[in-house]
Amino acid sequence: MSRQIDRIGGWRAERGRLRGLGALALVGLIVSGCAGQAAAMAEATSSATRVPGSPAGAAQAAAAIDAFGFDFYDATLASGGNAVVSPASIVLALSMAQVGAAGETAAQMDKVLHSAVGSGGGNGINSLDLALAGLSGTFKDVTGTGRQVTLRIANAPFAQRGLQLQSPYLDTLATKYGAGLRLADFQNDPSGACRLIDGWVSDQTEGRIPDLLDSLDPATRLVLVNAIYMKAPWQTPFDKLATQTSPFTRPDGSQVSVPMMGQSLAGGLYASGSGWQAAQLPYLGGSLAMTIVVPDDLASFEETLDADRFAQITSALQSVDLDLSLPRFKIGTKSDLSASLSSMGMPLAFDRDQADFSGITTQERLYIAKVIHQADISVDENGTEATAATAVVMAAASGVPTASVTLHVDRPFLFAVRDTDTGAILFLGRVVDPSA
Repeated sequence: MSRQIDRIGGWRAERGRLRGLGALALVGLIVSGCAGQAAAMAEATSSATRVPGSPAGAAQAAAAIDAFGFDFYDATLASGGNAVVSPASIVLALSMAQVGAAGETAAQMDKVLHSAVGSGGGNGINSLDLALAGLSGTFKDVTGTGRQVTLRIANAPFAQRGLQLQSPYLDTLATKYGAGLRLADFQNDPSGACRLIDGWVSDQTEGRIPDLLDSLDPATRLVLVNAIYMKAPWQTPFDKLATQTSPFTRPDGSQVSVPMMGQSLAGGLYASGSGWQAAQLPYLGGSLAMTIVVPDDLASFEETLDADRFAQITSALQSVDLDLSLPRFKIGTKSDLSASLSSMGMPLAFDRDQADFSGITTQERLYIAKVIHQADISVDENGTEATAATAVVMAAASGVPTASVTLHVDRPFLFAVRDTDTGAILFLGRVVDPSA
């Protein structure tokens, strides 16, 4: 969804409950490719129109994304190096597959995603998507100058030409994700399809993610893509003249000198508890914010970190006069999430023999071949620019992994000329001496 929509009346009271999500899901949790310009393509869309959202649905989806985010953090990121992910992007992309899953495959995905799809086949996600779209706009800063806050969320399914998708699935994509079907030829031109998708992602992320996919296999039949782009100035910018080089202590106790931003905030939001301190920095307009949690011991803190504990921290934030120092930072990560998601409790979706996505198509049996996620974030004195993209690559289970082979026909051989449709052999013979 790349367009802005009017703010939805009556939702302002719900904004406070969504602000934690803005900091958590969209700017990170603490958080030779095939790039090219998109080629001209045909597009098929459902005749169904997008349904309205609801505050309750948005809150339900936000809670599910938060819960998934901390599960994913614990399973994948804890005690590692620098990292950033977008739980919102991952869940949005996966949920486009989940609404077409059936049986135990659907049950496993629903559990891992904490029922993010919600009742009505995705209306929770739809409600949140619509609510977040209303956060973009022009706001006046402390000097009275109008400045832009941009939050763009877009979903795009790319399907193999000729693949017959179920009509209810196409309707769900249109009504709950605002997404029309885009067509590609993975079978005959996987590189071209890869360039097509990468071009779309690059456009949606202002060029910050130009190479999401490294390659695609001819067995690919459907790629479900989500992209998020955010650029927001701080409500109170840091004074660049106040930035000084200061030591930063790493987990092993060693120190490194970094540019440290500083500011004094009257009425800044702050909380502290046993072994941790936290602060929240609002972006211009007040609807988005970055929550920062500083543990005394990161490793031990991560052992007890989940969505409930994070909610307790954010609910404890109070207005104080805050003297804040924060390093400038820029982080980017890219990985295939298949193994992590499988270990989190949804292995069937990745099992080529048992995955059930019959709600998407019955023409071929599909499974999730890989889930590619990339996210980056830049934080400086002016504000934050962050992007994320997730591609759920679905392949035909009947497809055979490609391999490189060499065949030298240098000895006697048989041949058959046959009709591959019926199997009828039209000519049959052998060659023992090609020079005769």
